[in-house]
Amino acid sequence: MIEFSKIKEAQERVNKVIYKTPFAYAPILSQKVGNEIFLKKENLQITGAFKLRGAFNKIASLPEDKRKKGVIAASAGNHAQGVAFSANYFNIPSIIVMPEATPLTKVSGVKEYGGEVVLAGNNYDEAYEYAINLAKEKGLEFIHPFADEDVMAGQGTIAIEMLEKVPDLDYIIVPIGGGGLISGIASAAKHINPHIKIVGVTAAGAPAMRLSFLSGSVQDTSFVKTIADGIAVRDTSPVTFSLIKELVDDIVEVDDEEIANAILFLMEKQKLVVEGAGAVGIAALLHRKIKFTSPKKVGVILSGGNIDVTMLNLIIEKGLLKSYRKMKLIVTLVDKPGSLMKLTEILSREKANIVSIGYDRTDLNLAIGDANVSIALETRGLEHQESIKRALHKAGFRFVVE
Repeated sequence: MIEFSKIKEAQERVNKVIYKTPFAYAPILSQKVGNEIFLKKENLQITGAFKLRGAFNKIASLPEDKRKKGVIAASAGNHAQGVAFSANYFNIPSIIVMPEATPLTKVSGVKEYGGEVVLAGNNYDEAYEYAINLAKEKGLEFIHPFADEDVMAGQGTIAIEMLEKVPDLDYIIVPIGGGGLISGIASAAKHINPHIKIVGVTAAGAPAMRLSFLSGSVQDTSFVKTIADGIAVRDTSPVTFSLIKELVDDIVEVDDEEIANAILFLMEKQKLVVEGAGAVGIAALLHRKIKFTSPKKVGVILSGGNIDVTMLNLIIEKGLLKSYRKMKLIVTLVDKPGSLMKLTEILSREKANIVSIGYDRTDLNLAIGDANVSIALETRGLEHQESIKRALHKAGFRFVVE
């Protein structure tokens, strides 16, 4: 466990620059999941994510002679902006190594805070290896995004703020990538209330820490793939894993469709823009991944809001499909006059709104004289979709749901 005195010292430092983000009751979500849910809105932090806390505390803790040489970091985005902001505050140079596929919004954010961006590697771990070598070459202090006690202490200040506002919390739900956030949160929260439950959430496409937690030993993976780029960490850090094994009560996982659904829910119901990594806790609640024996008071950390706007259309699309408000079908019909009209008449009677349609008679898998109609519909939920499928079956149409 990180010493609570270190987390309190971090709080004194970071309070100079951070925004003390709201920790607010979420009535719609609470009613939906049957618990009292409170949201810690770190997506509203100055740099758009919690990472500012740890980065600032680490750089503020450096001896002056080390700090003035400058700093370097590897990050998929949020730690990068935290380091660049903090370096700019102390008027020192910073280099940020980011994976080549990092969204433009996060690259631009780093540059706006005065950081020099170097793109290298296909994921965080490859960017990290490049940054470590560059740090040695240039004699710069490397600011680790999670496996550093000062960084974790900075992140732990979030738990202090949460428990000051709602002292009787039963659970805190935390996103997990490298594990620095949950290590700091758990250390602070368990010191204040040893009975509080800490639950981590990983993305199914970045499962290393969950696999390690379940097996009891460090497990690495060969690749990561998830829309939650902020927690897309390939390998397990032994440093954070040792703390997680000691302090965390459970780790659950959510897939990309569930994350997209949570992002859409937060936009529609909470009027909050949250990135994939920041929405995993909500995804876990909405999709019943955490089992509560009775109604509890639950704090959920929305860790960041730096979502790439070019991804929003894809995420909204996935969210609509997951929540049964959109339906995609491929319907096979006889290629003759009136067939398409018959299909659209059925959909009209079912009050399904057609938003796109395509007609293909050249597919090699089609019998001669048949055609495929690909169609996207706006629907009103699962029951409505089942009604549409029954109507198509009754009319003799062959179809598949995409």
